[in-house]
Amino acid sequence: MRVLYFGTYERDYPRNAQVISCLRRVEVEVDEHHMPVWDRRRDSWHAGAAAAARLAAAELRLLKRPQSTYDSLIVGYPGHFDLPAARRAARGRPVVFNPLVSLADTFVADRGRFRPGSPAAWALAAVDRLALRSADVVVADTHAHADHLAELAGVPRDRVEVAFVGAEDRLFMPGWSPEEPFTVLFVGKLIPLHGFETILAAARAASELRFRLVGSGQLDELARTRPQNVDWVPWVEYERLPQELRRASCALGIFGTSAKAQRVIPNKAFQALACGTPLVTGDTPGARELLVDGESALLVPPGDAEALAHALRRIAGDPELAGRLSAAGRAVYDAHASEDVLGRRWREILDHAV
Repeated sequence: MRVLYFGTYERDYPRNAQVISCLRRVEVEVDEHHMPVWDRRRDSWHAGAAAAARLAAAELRLLKRPQSTYDSLIVGYPGHFDLPAARRAARGRPVVFNPLVSLADTFVADRGRFRPGSPAAWALAAVDRLALRSADVVVADTHAHADHLAELAGVPRDRVEVAFVGAEDRLFMPGWSPEEPFTVLFVGKLIPLHGFETILAAARAASELRFRLVGSGQLDELARTRPQNVDWVPWVEYERLPQELRRASCALGIFGTSAKAQRVIPNKAFQALACGTPLVTGDTPGARELLVDGESALLVPPGDAEALAHALRRIAGDPELAGRLSAAGRAVYDAHASEDVLGRRWREILDHAV
């Protein structure tokens, strides 16, 4: 099978890199037709006129049809504006959309960048619907998210397939060896989805524990007023994240209370599981599709800082529990989210589409 990964997708974003790696692992030939717009721009969606100009120029270049013929074409994240060019490039072959998120869900409901009901919110929802309806198959990261995308687009649920996010096996490998003192690690953008305020409140409640934050974003100002037991590193190269995870005592997922937070399992959760780092994350329908509380992770009510602090103290005070979570978390990853497993899943989706 020969596939074209197509569009303005962010090439270094884990979801894109991991899907391409998975497919090549199961002997799918993957070519890329990529026009850089968002790459290495940490807040590129809000760069205004400059981003709009880059996008418009990229879409014009994408309209030129590839010379080769492919069995199917995958539009990567964020590719919501790429679907018209993708349909032209596909020449009647199936177009598979890997959106990861709804734009309206992200920038209106979750991050609050735009007011619900505003012209900008309406426009983002319209882009979502058009993109999702234009694809022959949409691939979501959880069943809960798939249900939402199908409802949002008004398409039959069987047009939305599910494949977990996973992690890149070349980087995120077992080898958990926590260093002293006990350190709680959070990696990610500082945005409402992640429940960053809950994490800081838990750090204040469990002031005897050390926290390490890696990342930056919308809520940087909160990080600047963090308690004394919290270290903050605004940026670490992607290739160094496995080292951060393997030396941490445990890793945090997300604890936001938005509807989107209920539906997703973030990259950071899969990366922690892959490294064997004990995971603590929100108890959500999305998380329950993969994890079992007390076995493969500790799940706590979203937005509940006291519950999060209690869970972290449990791990800090019980090395045997930490060891069990490490082993079971990695076993869950091997069974459901490794590149071998997800490669077969993506191959199955593409075979069915063709």
